[in-house]
Amino acid sequence: MRSSNPVLTRRGFSRDGGYAGFNAGPQPQTGNPYAGGQNTPYAQPGNPYAAQPANPYAQPQTGPAGGLVPPAAPPRAGVMTMDAVVSRTAITLGTVVVAAAAAWIGDLPLAVGIVAALVAFALAMVQSFKREASPALILAYAVFEGVFLGTISAAINQAAPGAAMQAVIGTMAVFAGVLFMYKQRIIRVTQRFTQFVLAAAVGFVLLSMVNLVVALIGDGNGLGLRDGGLGIVFGLIGIVLGACFLALDFKMVEDGIAYGAPERESWLAAFGLTLTLVWIYMEFLRIIAILQGD
Repeated sequence: MRSSNPVLTRRGFSRDGGYAGFNAGPQPQTGNPYAGGQNTPYAQPGNPYAAQPANPYAQPQTGPAGGLVPPAAPPRAGVMTMDAVVSRTAITLGTVVVAAAAAWIGDLPLAVGIVAALVAFALAMVQSFKREASPALILAYAVFEGVFLGTISAAINQAAPGAAMQAVIGTMAVFAGVLFMYKQRIIRVTQRFTQFVLAAAVGFVLLSMVNLVVALIGDGNGLGLRDGGLGIVFGLIGIVLGACFLALDFKMVEDGIAYGAPERESWLAAFGLTLTLVWIYMEFLRIIAILQGD
């Protein structure tokens, strides 16, 4: 399984075009590494977490009305659970917040934050190419990312008072809204949806890079994508893309839980959610800075 963020490769999405819901049971799906099949690492006969055949010697139990009650499945150890994902995500995001608060209170210069951002990006790329999640690497990324967020937020908050808190509230609102629509099956995470979001993200990132290069060469605002009315529109597109990636992250978590991914994969889920929330926060921060600067 891999995160659905643009800097990471992805595995673990269902390809059947069905609804995405937290309570959906495992379904045989083509191309899903957690679905049953010959190529599924979590569905092989030797997998200790795979469902075991019914015990022919077990006595059936009857309910209050006399009907048969199926025996309860024993809890499986060492597999990905929602509790594990929530706890790992809380640890990762908590590390980001603590590091950001330390950088803010310590009044670190923006240059330090830029260096921290480059280190965080390098760590994220290293994790993206690893076959397994590395908790130490992910937490190191969270520390450096937090330092960057703390310095950039403090700098913008000086020019636009209250921008940081407004960006936090906006990020939380997007997260809650996407989670609600995902659980209510309003959002369908299908193969076509995934391909569209990936293509749009690649275009967004490439356009941002071109804008940066033009700005550095021309010593100006580049293509004008980061200020003025066009900057607000571009930022809103970035927030919508971030919301789409949240839906893909939720689907990744759902597939991992449904098909018995190893517990270590919960760190990748936490990593992906953190990357997406940082993306959304930065776009909100940029838009608020533009609005208050006009």
